[in-house]
Order: sequence, then C-alpha cells, then structure tokens
Amino acid sequence: MLFSSIYKKMNKPEVVMIGLGYIGLPTAALIASNKVNVHGVDINPQVVETINRGEIHIVEPELDKAVANAVNKGYLKASTTPVEANTYLIVVPTPFKAKNEPDISFVEAATRAILPLLKPEDLYIIESTSPVGTTEKMMHLIYSERPELKGQLHIAYCPERVLPGNVMYELVHNDRVIGGVDVKATEKAMAFYQQFIKGSLHKTNARTAEMCKLVENSSRDVQIAFANELSLICDKADINVWELIKLANKHPRVNILQPGCGVGGHCIAVDPYFIVSDYPMESKIIGTAREVNNYKSFWCAEKVQTAKLEFELKHGRKPSIALMGLAFKPNIDDLRESPAKYITQKVLQNANNEEYYIVEPNITEHKVFKITNYKEAAKKADIIVFLVAHNEFKILEIAADKVVLDFCGVLNKINNQ
Repeated sequence: MLFSSIYKKMNKPEVVMIGLGYIGLPTAALIASNKVNVHGVDINPQVVETINRGEIHIVEPELDKAVANAVNKGYLKASTTPVEANTYLIVVPTPFKAKNEPDISFVEAATRAILPLLKPEDLYIIESTSPVGTTEKMMHLIYSERPELKGQLHIAYCPERVLPGNVMYELVHNDRVIGGVDVKATEKAMAFYQQFIKGSLHKTNARTAEMCKLVENSSRDVQIAFANELSLICDKADINVWELIKLANKHPRVNILQPGCGVGGHCIAVDPYFIVSDYPMESKIIGTAREVNNYKSFWCAEKVQTAKLEFELKHGRKPSIALMGLAFKPNIDDLRESPAKYITQKVLQNANNEEYYIVEPNITEHKVFKITNYKEAAKKADIIVFLVAHNEFKILEIAADKVVLDFCGVLNKINNQ
C-alpha cells in the first residue's frame, strides 16, 4: 500500500529540476523536503542512479540527509529525461566558448528538452548564471517553437545566493531576487519560492536579476583582487600581509578581504567575464580584477619553482614537495576553476625528478593526480605548499626544518587560534 502511494506520487511531479549539480540537487532536496514532488534530471546516468539510491555525488553538509529523506519518502526521483510538471527549473552550467565568452547552449538544450511538455500557466525559471538577456532569448525560443503558448507561460530568472559548505542553510535563509519577463511572471515566481524560502524575496525584472547575479560576484572578485594585489606588494616590500590587513581592518570603514592563490569556483571566477564579454569598454576595473586574480595563481606557481631550486642549491638534492589542497575554497570537494588545481598542474609541468605529494582531503581519488593523505604528505615533504586553507591543515604539526609556502593563511590562522 505504501509503495503504491509513493509510486502514485512520483507519477505526478509538480516540479522538474534540470541539472542536479552543486545547486540543482540541494534545491531539489529543499523543495522535496517540503512535501512537493520533484523530478530531477541529469545527463549523467551515474548521478541519477546515485540519487535514486538516496545518496549524493558531491560534498555538501546536510545534503546527504536531505536527499536520503526526500528519496525514501517518495518526494524526489531522478532521471535522464524530463516529464510533465507545473514548474520547470533550469539549473545547468554556463561554460565558456573562445575568449571567455559565455556559452548558454546548455540552457538552450535544457529548454528544448522541456518544450514538448509545456502547457498554459506553467512556470519556467532559469537559475543558471546567465548573460543579460538570456531569459528573454529563451522566451523567444519557446514561443517560436510553441506559438500557441505565447503570453500563457510565466517565465522568470531567479538566481541563488549561496556559499558552498553552507548551501542547505543559505538556500532557505538568504534573500533572493525574483525577476520575471513581466509582472505576472514575477508574481508567479514569488509565490513559488515563498513556499520554501524564509529570506526576503525582492521583485524586479529578468534583465536586472541577471545583471544582479553577475554584479554580486564581480564585486567580490574586485575585492579579492585588491587583497591579492596587496599580497604581491607586501611580498616585495617584506611585509607580513596578514598582519597588515588585520591592522588596516581596525579602521572603522575598511574591510579588506584575505588574499589567496587566486579565485576559483563557477561563480566569482566566471561571472565577471559575462559582463566583460558584453561590455568590454565599460568594464575596465572588472576586467583588470580578473587579470590580477589569474596572475596570482601564476605567481604562486613561480614561487614554488623558486623554492624548489633554492632547496636543491642549499642541500644538494631534489626536494620532495607537498601541494596541499585542490579545491577552489576550504572544506569542499569542488575543483571547478580552482586556482590550486591550476598551480598544481603548473608545478608538475616543470617537474624534474622531484617527488610530489598531491593532497585534497575532501576527495579520495582523481583522474589525473594520485591523492596522498595530508598527514603523510606533511611528514614526508621537504617543502609544504598550502594552496587551500582546509580545516585539516590548520591543526597539522609542522617540523621546524620544513620549508613552508603559505599562500592562503593557514599558518597565520594557526598562530591566531
């Protein structure tokens, strides 16, 4: 009887989620946790199989429990193909074409996949980071293929604002911008998100919502670029950048971010290019910030190369080197656009019979790198290079004879605990 009830539920999904990655799956789990039937779609059969077992394929706190609960209660099911529903959410990647130009082909493919399923009064929402005008382009695509639906669908752009590692909380509690192609679409999208979100919902239009997402991440990229540029200056001036920033931030109207080895992820390291690509003459600061943050990664790789040569000259032998961290930020398994991964690749390209230990505590294996336990790497290596400030690294005991390159403030944080 219970199985029959669950089967019946899952034959009538209310929401279709296209894309079950770092944003799509948590969002699907959140919606399903509110006893709404969700049909998730992903092109990867292994991802689909994993989710249908009530398991997850990514690292995100609390997500495993949410997915297991939603699947076991029959509110979440995954498939490689969409089905008919009342609400369709597009949460797919928007990668680059040549010259850092945004590629919306995945958004278009997802839209085409649901075209035959759309019916009057359906709600179509894009959450994928998109260039300004993408929602309108998809609207024109839909109506050109399904002209009988013109003016009868509710089309909107509603981006998330979450931080990896805290996604399940922030999806619920953070404010969200709701931008429809018209007033009715905005109201329909507002009503949808009000079911799940405790944060404030802010009405606007689709174009403004698209730009808002890009501007938020571009602003952060510019701020990080200032910190990274400052770290380059301090290195040349023989000043402790961490101490300098701590002191400067005592000013009541100054808040300098912490430097790192670049900027990664699929938001801050990507979204600024969406603006620069469409408005190259007007986005000088945004474009320069991208250059600074990209250069910081190259600079870190060169620092490792220098340390390696200095060690060999001093000790008369090749050093062993631990490269600590591959993720784009601390305490997650996401390697997308990761500066740490770029630095590791760059260092290995210049390898000359040194022994390398590649460390990433949040993954067990990698297609390219052989992963080493972080404690073992720190013990065996002559040179320890901190690329990501994972919690595990902050409690390491490091022998005094080790050469340490700290690009992300791990040692600074140890000393200030």
